[in-house]
Amino acid sequence: MSDTIIRVVQYGLGPIGSAVARHVLERTGLELVGGVDIDPAKAGRDMGEVLGLAASLGFPVVRNLSQALETKEADVVLHTTSSFFDVFEDQLVEILERRLNVVSTAEELAFPWLAHPEPAARIDAAARRAGKTVLGTGVNPGFLMDALPLHLTAICQRVDRIDVTRRMNASKRRGPFQIKIGAGMTVEDFTLQMKKGRMGHIGLPESMGMVFHTLGKRLKRYEAHVEPILAECVATTDYCEVQPGEVRGLKQVARGYTDDGEFMTLTFIAALDEFEDGDTIQIFGKPDLEVRLEGTNGDLATVAITVNAVRRVCEAPPGLLTMRDLPIVTVW
Repeated sequence: MSDTIIRVVQYGLGPIGSAVARHVLERTGLELVGGVDIDPAKAGRDMGEVLGLAASLGFPVVRNLSQALETKEADVVLHTTSSFFDVFEDQLVEILERRLNVVSTAEELAFPWLAHPEPAARIDAAARRAGKTVLGTGVNPGFLMDALPLHLTAICQRVDRIDVTRRMNASKRRGPFQIKIGAGMTVEDFTLQMKKGRMGHIGLPESMGMVFHTLGKRLKRYEAHVEPILAECVATTDYCEVQPGEVRGLKQVARGYTDDGEFMTLTFIAALDEFEDGDTIQIFGKPDLEVRLEGTNGDLATVAITVNAVRRVCEAPPGLLTMRDLPIVTVW
């Protein structure tokens, strides 16, 4: 398929989905043929206008996939609507019933076999019936805390423990992300929203599951906790203003244990005006490794890996796959 033009439908046109669609337009070998979003403010308008382009693309944003496929055929859907199975499962089934491949940024899809085995099995079965491939990916989960550490173990003779820490200055991120980490909330509101399970970083169980399963480790126990990071002075962004004593972000820590004790720790820190910004991967064993990344922009990286995975997915066998199942995804 390396010389074939791959026809793409963008499903979900929020900030990330729109950025993905714009990047598709920049890439040789891809053709954007449709856009789907339920937002009445977007549906019916020209896709180019919705994407903020200077030129029309000649087709409208539509409210459902069937409308997008009325006049053009497609090969793959880039799916960027929700993190959660209870929202996106029916969407993926519909896509597969139209016999299209899927690359999704849904965090719970990145490695669902630990936390969501039953809906994962249903998606896998639907993909196999259709003869198509579904991939959950993104910068995290999908790369920084799982696929990249796994690749690094290739140069180790023995691995005793893995620690990954991601720190982000959320002042540089988009508004929905700042809301997701609780920026501007009181501690009481933060605690209440976290208990509902729809806020904060989604994906630590998925990253943990991918690493343990791939390395042949039995996950005896999984623990996770989250705490707010409070502002000591006023923090202002284009999207919010945080007063002293209010939440400017969060710290989430997940720990995975084998029968021999703690094997993996994942630490996720995202806050406004966070001084440190970078990713550190530590592998303890033979030899000990420490790899630090600087400049990983979560939004740009998620867009890149979503688009870069398209060709691998179109060439892959049917079923629900994860990043550890594909040949190495690269820019192309």
